[in-house]
Amino acid sequence: MNVEPLGYFITFTVYGTFLQGDARWWRSRENGVQPPQPLVQQWHRDRLNHKVILLDQLQRDAVEAEAERLAVFRHWKLWCVSARSNHVHVVLSANASSGRRIRDQIKANCTRVLRQRWPVFVDRPVWTVGGDWKCISEEDELEQVIVYVREAQDRKGRDCW
Repeated sequence: MNVEPLGYFITFTVYGTFLQGDARWWRSRENGVQPPQPLVQQWHRDRLNHKVILLDQLQRDAVEAEAERLAVFRHWKLWCVSARSNHVHVVLSANASSGRRIRDQIKANCTRVLRQRWPVFVDRPVWTVGGDWKCISEEDELEQVIVYVREAQDRKGRDCW
């Protein structure tokens, strides 16, 4: 039996921010969550091809508005979206779509909006490649994720780089 998830918890980061080896812990595709490794982080930072550009409040507002616009257009139920200076969280429900596809559509549309309004984002990556998405299967988990996105981000200080 193939059951649709109640929702998706999607996270993607601004280019050059959460690098492998990051002091805030990081994820390896093969090994999952990894402890800080400063030399690995510095190795990756030294190889960035572009300057890191954190999102200011106007850019964050534009990203959130575009996620909301896209959710309406795609008939998704957007529970919440929080664009931070260095990452974006989205919680939504969508039928017959994969978390990866939804994440990629949101990233692409937000990239378009940022490039249209702020030329500094033209001809360079805006986001890190990929990002996370997690299926949410239970109502209490959905509620916890929504609270995390709406409230916990300010307490965790995740906007620092």
